[in-house]
Amino acid sequence: MADKKDEIISMQLDLIRKMTENNIKRLSDDIWGPSRSSKNTPVAPAPTADNTSRGTSSDTKAPDEKLIKASSGGDGGAPTKAEDDIPPKEDIADLKAELDSYIGLEEVKKEVKNLINMATVYKLRRDNDLPNTDISLHMVFSGNPGTGKTMIARFMARVYHSLGLLSEGKLIEVDRSGLVAGYIGQTAIKTAKVLEDAKGSVLFIDEAYTLTSKTENDFGFEAVDTILKSMEDNRDDLVVIVAGYIELMEEFIDSNPGLRSRFNKYVDFKDYTAEEMFDIFKLNCKKACYVLDEDAEGEVKSYFEAVGEAAGEFGNARGVRNTFEKLLTEQANRIAEMETVSRDDLMKITKADVLAALYEKEDGEDPAEAE
Repeated sequence: MADKKDEIISMQLDLIRKMTENNIKRLSDDIWGPSRSSKNTPVAPAPTADNTSRGTSSDTKAPDEKLIKASSGGDGGAPTKAEDDIPPKEDIADLKAELDSYIGLEEVKKEVKNLINMATVYKLRRDNDLPNTDISLHMVFSGNPGTGKTMIARFMARVYHSLGLLSEGKLIEVDRSGLVAGYIGQTAIKTAKVLEDAKGSVLFIDEAYTLTSKTENDFGFEAVDTILKSMEDNRDDLVVIVAGYIELMEEFIDSNPGLRSRFNKYVDFKDYTAEEMFDIFKLNCKKACYVLDEDAEGEVKSYFEAVGEAAGEFGNARGVRNTFEKLLTEQANRIAEMETVSRDDLMKITKADVLAALYEKEDGEDPAEAE
């Protein structure tokens, strides 16, 4: 019996791990929190919706979010970009339909559609040898963690690639640690390498305001200067998106006149509502073949109504991910004690699982009494 329990626990934990890697974390690093083993790793765009979309195979947003690693020559030389790494172009109408399917993000959707239409017309005029005014595709995404910033950045990479404005259309994610070195002169080299890898794609800089901290002997400004130069030198095949909290991003843009002149498109990401977070939770249950029984569903809905009053502190969709994983852990603990386990048992999440995961209570106890 002990061996059977160990086998069930192992099976459930392995299932949780796989879903976390291949499904749950795909909401994006911003939608579900960082999903890559390394921030500065190219990620392949996908032909389908992210985990916040309505359904079908929407969780394959970077088709299985495969990590694309540049291959290096046998002589240890600089990495080269393989043709096979470049994703296919997609139909813009399909991309717009996918955008509409995302849960929440109503104001963001409007801004993104404007960007798509503007870029489409720009491309058409260029193809017809008509003059174009210079447009900047670089953007500032501001909002709390878990509100979809990385997901939309990935989506825009696919859009710009499909319009022929970017040659590769991947998303290269990086933060301060991937750009700034600890010695004079090394930051420019480190940042230049990241920018070289990002050519043809979207460079997404999370918590960009950390580059312009006012500490003594800080090399973040050197990274900013290198980025600005590359944005000018590669303006026809590089898009930079900087992201972070609203107030801090305003300070970041104001820290350098070059930033203000190059970033003139701002997209604000609002916190998810309680209803939207509950919808995201149910969507992931559906994708991972889990079913909430009626009592469990009521408890989960009440929980999101409570935490929804402070969605930013909760973590928005990132908090939803954590909640989902807690429930799976408690479900695994319960199933491990069962003599026989059916397929339905493996799929069902009960009220007892919810109470144990969210309130450390047993079924029949009042969740309000939880400490």
